[in-house]
Amino acid sequence: MLSITRDARALATLTLDRPQARNALSGELVARLTEALAELAGDRSVRIVALTGAGNVFCAGADIGEMRAAGAASPEQNEADSRRFATLLQRLENQPQPTLAIVNGAAYGGALGLISACDIALAADSAHFALSEVRLGLVPAMISPYVVRAIGARQAHRWFLTGETMDATTALRIGLVHETADDAALTAAAGRIVDALRAGGPQAQAEIKQLLRHVTGRSAPGDQAMLADTASLLARIRAGAEAAEGLSAFLEKRRARWRNPD
Repeated sequence: MLSITRDARALATLTLDRPQARNALSGELVARLTEALAELAGDRSVRIVALTGAGNVFCAGADIGEMRAAGAASPEQNEADSRRFATLLQRLENQPQPTLAIVNGAAYGGALGLISACDIALAADSAHFALSEVRLGLVPAMISPYVVRAIGARQAHRWFLTGETMDATTALRIGLVHETADDAALTAAAGRIVDALRAGGPQAQAEIKQLLRHVTGRSAPGDQAMLADTASLLARIRAGAEAAEGLSAFLEKRRARWRNPD
């Protein structure tokens, strides 16, 4: 479900490993990833943390079956489920080590939150991306602060509202990723970034991450309030009739009713 490897470069690589589910973010995977990041945060032998997916998919986003079940649960359970993913994104962004997303294939929905919460994002030329929540009757609530910081509000309007799929070239152009590489050269490209990061002082890098939050007007209380607000928003939308229809349509492999002609 989550594979963790370390190498001689002081790089820890976290690999989402649910190939049968396209590396979708189940509740268990979210919990294990959050725990792994917390453990690595205090490990001085780790200089860089990379995040990637097993096989030829980065991450298909949320586990749709679990999303539907959460929407049908009690309001308290629904919101608690939302908060777990919001906490993961906050943990990833606050990781003291530099973080590198290595996007080796398709990335949908919540996966774009993971990418945007990392300090640096590298994508294979074959990778494609979509903020697909709207097509399920959902909103990209918890990932929105991270994605908007990456691509800006103007681009977010288009991609949040349409749910269109974009290619790696478009992701690079709008700022979702920093660099793209031929699929066969992805590992080498990641290695160059890792080497560049290793040339910097680890304490300075941790301080730079804090500095960037400060100079962009961020604060811990503000971030906590945003986490609570976005988790509450998703819980409310997910419990509604439109989301229930969108999630059911996806699982039943049919068009949602709002796409059917009158």
